[in-house]
Amino acid sequence: MIRSCILIAVLIVLASSSSAQEADKDWYKNSLVYQIYPRSFKDSNGDGIGDLIGIKNNLEHIKAIGADALWMSPIFSSPQKDFGYDISNFTDINEEYGSLDDFKDLVAEAQLLGLKVILDFVPNHSSDQHEWFNKSIHRIEPYDEYYVWRDAKYDNDNNRTEPNNWLSAFGGSAWQWHDTREQYYLHQFAVGQPDLNYHNEELREEMKKVLVFWMDLGVKGFRIDAINHMYEDDRYLDEPLSNLNVPSDDYDYLNHIYTKNLPETYETLKTWRELMDNHSTGDMKMILTEAYADFDLTIEYYQSGSTVPFNFVFISDLNNKSSAADFKRNIDRWINNMPNGTEYVANWVTGNHDNHRAATRFGEKRADQLSMLATVLPGVSVVYNGDEIGMLDRNFTFEETMDPAGCGAGPDRYFLKSRDPERTPFQWDNSTSAGFSTNNLTWLPVNGNYDYLNLEAQIPDLYSHYNVFKRLTQLKKKPVIKQGTLETALYCFKCCVTENVLGVVRRDGTSIVVLIVNFSDTETVIVDISTWLNISEQLMVYTSSDSNLLLRSSVNMGTFSLTGSVSVVLTTADLFD
Repeated sequence: MIRSCILIAVLIVLASSSSAQEADKDWYKNSLVYQIYPRSFKDSNGDGIGDLIGIKNNLEHIKAIGADALWMSPIFSSPQKDFGYDISNFTDINEEYGSLDDFKDLVAEAQLLGLKVILDFVPNHSSDQHEWFNKSIHRIEPYDEYYVWRDAKYDNDNNRTEPNNWLSAFGGSAWQWHDTREQYYLHQFAVGQPDLNYHNEELREEMKKVLVFWMDLGVKGFRIDAINHMYEDDRYLDEPLSNLNVPSDDYDYLNHIYTKNLPETYETLKTWRELMDNHSTGDMKMILTEAYADFDLTIEYYQSGSTVPFNFVFISDLNNKSSAADFKRNIDRWINNMPNGTEYVANWVTGNHDNHRAATRFGEKRADQLSMLATVLPGVSVVYNGDEIGMLDRNFTFEETMDPAGCGAGPDRYFLKSRDPERTPFQWDNSTSAGFSTNNLTWLPVNGNYDYLNLEAQIPDLYSHYNVFKRLTQLKKKPVIKQGTLETALYCFKCCVTENVLGVVRRDGTSIVVLIVNFSDTETVIVDISTWLNISEQLMVYTSSDSNLLLRSSVNMGTFSLTGSVSVVLTTADLFD
């Protein structure tokens, strides 16, 4: 009898352990990933620059808003010509941000809170201050082929010219002459960011070692920066003109058929996926790939091992002029074109450090609209720090501009390229420098609206951006969002479809979630929810944006009034805590 009891107990423990491992393996499928721009998140030592201790000391905020993982933009050793994306040592911490010990402490604290740590992985290039580049300049093996070097061309007058017409994403030629090596090196981004040569096997192995180094320290995933720039066609042909009306030194002047989206990129990603899967079985490592590419090329990253091929439709394809029909078409397109298989999940990116903030792009009244869509829709939500409180861009003069993309565009066009507006310090409260730093001088100026737009002011306000966001992420953890069916519908009244009202429905048994968005800024719409969405159950207001709807109030299912620009999430009563 005793033996039987012991056997049963052992089986129960094994079963529960197996379930826990399976749950951990699937942790990413309905996750909220919170992007931190470290330089702007929290300064712990008063130097005006955010740091790792500042992040560690505020992990409770990240946990409180319902995040499952924090993704940090580059924290590695760097001369900061591109604010961390020019890396001089892939396996050390930039001293402005702290030390490796600070990083280890951050990871340990995050683990205690149940938060996964994701790092930026920047494979396309290094800094020109990296020791690899210095050795490559001097043709020291094997580093001599770690970068993309080409001989000069010469015109009829024997003047030296670039190997071809390729352009940098930051403007001007993508080639830079180096006197010591007497060759040009490729830089698809800043001059100080020489491109790595992925046609070289030894370089590929070096970059695998970088991934292993950080995984050994507890990192649970990587956001792979500019992945579609990794390979270049080794014939080095001129790229054709795009025929866009832009200056000839603007990146968009050419159609980048030889420097982006090459097939070898997908093959290399597969090797990284295999490396991560083999690193620790049962412990899923997340891969998030950044590629501003055509739809089909982006979707293809799924089958090459990307957990989250960034879905930028809310950033690149939709804006404050888009209709409900535009949103529905883009949502349906992504959902309907993912590969078959339970391992593949949708994702919705609402903002990042390279694009204007959500509240700026869509307007303050619609600041919560994208958060509602990204949390009610199935899959992974990716949110940029500050968007949970509706932060806005800050305008910069050319003289204030620090971003190399903006500086390279010149005083007449800098505002088209600069990413400084969305990178200003996080607005914690209304104290000095918005509570970001005790220093009045911060690396980028704080937005002047911090005296009223800040986290501290929003915490007690039940209807603030912050509390709307928190309620949405609480809802995201419910089974109806994790596993429920999905329907999207344009409002139809007497067989007439309106392009202004979108409905998103999630169902799981008797649990129902309905998101309704009025895309008109002025028109009030009376909606028959029961008929339109085939719902007989009584729904209640779970949360809303830019409305006077009371939380937990029952709605009139036959004549629900939705004023201009309002978004509302309705649920059955069982979903209220």
